Amino acid sequence: MAVKTANVTARVQPEIKQKAEAILEQLGIPVSVLIDSLYRQIIMTNSIPYSFRVPAIPTQDGLSAEQFSQMMEKGLNQAKAGQGMDLDTAFTHIGERI
Repeated sequence: MAVKTANVTARVQPEIKQKAEAILEQLGIPVSVLIDSLYRQIIMTNSIPYSFRVPAIPTQDGLSAEQFSQMMEKGLNQAKAGQGMDLDTAFTHIGERI
C-alpha cells in the first residue's frame, strides 16, 4: 500500500463542514477517504465526476403566456392564503440549503 504523505488544505464555511462531516460519519467514511476517492475519480475520468450546472428554473421567457399566468395566479393565491414568508426569512432559508 502506498504511503500517504501529501496534505490537502481547504477553507469552507464551518456550517457546511459540520453538516458534511456528520453525514460522512453516519456513512462511516473518513474525510480523507472521500477526498482520496474524489481525486481518483478525477484521474480516472479526466474530469470532475459530477456536473456544475445552474438548475433549470422556469422563467417568463420559457413559459407560454398561459403558463406564466397560471404560475402567477398560484403564487397570488398562496400569498392570500398566508402560505408565503417575508423576504429576509426566504433568503435565510435559501442560504441554509446551499
